[in-house]
Amino acid sequence: MSVFGAVSSRDMPCPCGGGEAYGECCGRLHSGAASASTARELMRSRYAAFAVGDADYLLRTWHPETRPSQLHLDPQHPWLGLDVLCSAAGGPDDAEGEVTYRAISRSPDGGETAFTERARFARHGRRWVYVDGDVTDG
Repeated sequence: MSVFGAVSSRDMPCPCGGGEAYGECCGRLHSGAASASTARELMRSRYAAFAVGDADYLLRTWHPETRPSQLHLDPQHPWLGLDVLCSAAGGPDDAEGEVTYRAISRSPDGGETAFTERARFARHGRRWVYVDGDVTDG
């Protein structure tokens, strides 16, 4: 259970929008029971980690050369939706990949905020990690 509450219940729909229960979808990655097999799967699980407040998972899946020393997630800033727009490479046999997505959240004033990111991923050892990305509004 995260600091964000019941959203991370194993039986709740996964915040990534994949259609499965959290425990069978991104929850198994967050717990360490499985690792992402593609850059796209890692990106979706990282979005879900933001949604459930799992900063430890986000830090574990960030490339050590670009990872911040700490990460504060605000429970008053809920994540509302994810649209994966496209991906390039990032498959089970690739060393690098990119995923472009749009994320929507609720701002502290109650309005919705959206951004689009072209995120870059790479293999670090045998695991996918987030390297960095280019973010635009909307």
